[in-house]
Amino acid sequence: MPASAHPSRVAPAATAAGDRRENVLLRELVAVYSHLSGLASQDSDVDGVVRLVAHRTGSAVAVLGPAVEVLAAAPADTGERLAETAASASLGPVLAAAAQNRRPVSLPGLGVDAGPVVGPVVVAPILVGDEVAAYLVTLPPVQPRAPEQELDDDLNLLLTEHAATICGIILGRERVVAAAAGRARTDLIEGLLLAKDRDDEEAQRWAGHLGFVRGTDHHVLAVGLLDGSAAAGRAPADTARVLTPAQHVIARRMPGAIVALRDTEVVAVVPAPPERGGGLDGVRALAEKCRAAVLDRHPEAAVVAGVGGCCRTAGEISRSYSEARSAVDAARRMGRAPAVLAFDDLGVHRLLLQVPDLGELRAFAADVLGELVRDREHRADLVGTLCEWFRCNGSPQRTARELHVHPNTVTYRIRRVEEIAGLRLDHYRDRLMAQLACEIMQVLGDVP
Repeated sequence: MPASAHPSRVAPAATAAGDRRENVLLRELVAVYSHLSGLASQDSDVDGVVRLVAHRTGSAVAVLGPAVEVLAAAPADTGERLAETAASASLGPVLAAAAQNRRPVSLPGLGVDAGPVVGPVVVAPILVGDEVAAYLVTLPPVQPRAPEQELDDDLNLLLTEHAATICGIILGRERVVAAAAGRARTDLIEGLLLAKDRDDEEAQRWAGHLGFVRGTDHHVLAVGLLDGSAAAGRAPADTARVLTPAQHVIARRMPGAIVALRDTEVVAVVPAPPERGGGLDGVRALAEKCRAAVLDRHPEAAVVAGVGGCCRTAGEISRSYSEARSAVDAARRMGRAPAVLAFDDLGVHRLLLQVPDLGELRAFAADVLGELVRDREHRADLVGTLCEWFRCNGSPQRTARELHVHPNTVTYRIRRVEEIAGLRLDHYRDRLMAQLACEIMQVLGDVP
C-alpha cells in the first residue's frame, strides 16, 4: 500500500486542516461579533449592521418590516432576490415561526438558486422589548466562497441571531430618541398654545424649532367633538383615536403645519394658503376635509372645527388658539354641529360666549321679549319672524320671501311682537335689545 494512502497518515492531515478551518471561522466570527457590538455603542443604524454582515460573510442580507417591506438591504439587488424567494415559497410562515419561537430559523428548503450556489435562507426576529419589530434575513452568497471561508449552519445561525440582537438595540434606541423628540415637540407646541404672557422673542425661538416663519399669515385650527369627551363618557384616548384621521389630513395636505394630537382635540398652526379670496378660506377648506376624514371612519361622530384669527408672530399663536377654542365652544353651546366656525365670523356671539351662565342669557331674552319667550309654544311663529326680520334688515318683502309668506303677514306679525313684548322697534334702544335677545336665542338653539 502506498504510504500516502495509509489511514494513519491521512487522518491526522485531514484533522489538522479541519482544525485550521475551524480556528479561522471562529476568529472571523469573533471579529464580526466585535464589530457588531461596536455598532450598538455608536450612532449607527440597521443599514450599518446589514452592510457589515453582508461584507464579512458574502451573504445577501436584509431587514424586513412587519409587512415584509424591505427596510435595509445589502447588496442592492437583495430585494429582488427576496422577491424571487417569496415567489417560490412564501416567507410568511417562516417569519411567523421565527416570531413565535423568538429564535432564528434556517430553512434549506427555501434556498435561492443563485447560479452555482444554492443555500438556505436564515430568518431571525428583531426584538424590541417583547415586540417583534422586524426580521433579519440572510440569503446564500451570490459568489461562491473558499471552503475555509464558508460558515457552517450553526455559526451562520449564531451570527444572524447576534446581528438581529444588535438591530433590536439600535431600533429600540431610535424609538427612545423619537419618543423624546416627540415629547419635546409636544412641550414646545403646548407652550406656544397656552403661554399667553410669553415674551415674543422667546416664543419665536420656540416656534422656529417647529418651522414657524415670522411675518407669514397663519391660523390656528382646532378640531374636536361636539359632545366633548367627558360629557359622552368617552376616555381621552378614545377621543384622540377618533380624531386621528384629521391629524393625518393636515400632515398630508399641509406639510408646513405644526400639528399636535391632544387628549380631546387636534390642533394645528396652519400657514394660510394663498388662494384667491384670502387665506382664511383655505383654512376653512382644510377644516372641512378634516371633518370629512373623521366622519368617513366614524359616521356617528359630531365633529366641529374652529378657526382662530390670523397670527403673524409666534406670540400671537396663543391668542389665535383661544379664538379657535371659542369657536368650537360656540358650536357646543349652540347644541348643533356646523361644518366649520371661524372666530372672525362669530360677530356679537364673541361677547355672548363670555357669559359663563347660560341662565343669565335666557333671563335677559325673557325680560326683553316677555310673553313671546314664556309662551313660545304658541308664539313660535312670531319669534321666528322677528329673528328673520332682523336678518333681512327689517325688510318685510325679503322676510316674506325667506319665510314663504305674504309681506302683509310679516307686517302683521311684527306689529303683534311689539304689542305683546311692549317694544317700539322703530326706537333705537328697543330695537337693539330685541335684536340681541334674538341672537341669544339663536346661540342657545331656542330658534332655528
